[in-house]
Amino acid sequence: MKAYDLIARFGEDGQAAKPPTVYRALEFLEKLGLAHRIASISAYVACAEHDGGSAHAAAFLICDCCGATREISGPDQGVIDAAAADAGYAIARTTIEAHGRCGACREAG
Repeated sequence: MKAYDLIARFGEDGQAAKPPTVYRALEFLEKLGLAHRIASISAYVACAEHDGGSAHAAAFLICDCCGATREISGPDQGVIDAAAADAGYAIARTTIEAHGRCGACREAG
């Protein structure tokens, strides 16, 4: 869901939060591991794998036709962290985005 979709959905009574407030709230949820930001479509999605534990490598399948987005199990975060360490990087978060067409869109045409 995009930030402006949230504003429109919950601001019907004229008391809508301003965009900076909504973005701060979404960033806070992202830091807690409760939401992920999908940069390529400028949207946020609730974390499907959140268990209150440590962060994980978020991976998403994104349909370029209908926009359906699905979180899938990502690669082992330890492997990614080791590769980053070998290259001198310290990773803050990992998000993998795979674009294509979902089964329904492929069947439709």
